[in-house]
Amino acid sequence: MAYPEFMVSPMRKDLTEVGFTELKSPEEVDALMAQQSGTALVVVNSVCGCAAANARPAVKKAIQNAKKPGTLATVFAGMEVEAVAKARAYMLPYPPSSPSIALFKDGQLVHMLERHHIEGRSADMIAANLVDAFDQYC
Repeated sequence: MAYPEFMVSPMRKDLTEVGFTELKSPEEVDALMAQQSGTALVVVNSVCGCAAANARPAVKKAIQNAKKPGTLATVFAGMEVEAVAKARAYMLPYPPSSPSIALFKDGQLVHMLERHHIEGRSADMIAANLVDAFDQYC
């Protein structure tokens, strides 16, 4: 069962206001992944506290880096279930994780942060990890 939209709307905006595109269907996820050149950051957003305190602030900080992904996208766990399942299929062999952050280059997964990399770490630590990946792959 999905969360009430009024509850998740501010959490969606937290990323869309800084340039992330929401992917709400499996077809939108496939269309993004069909782009075989460049880099894409895909965030599996969530209502949990570690998404609010760690993941979203870290991502917003990391995209201030000079090198950053050409495409920023997000899916919302517990809301667009089919879109999230499709995104997670591209993140294999990593198991489903909310929140999570995946960096793709030329259609290939090159960097992954699962919930256990996010929970209990500061937004600054997570952002530094992402910036290192951006500097390497973007």
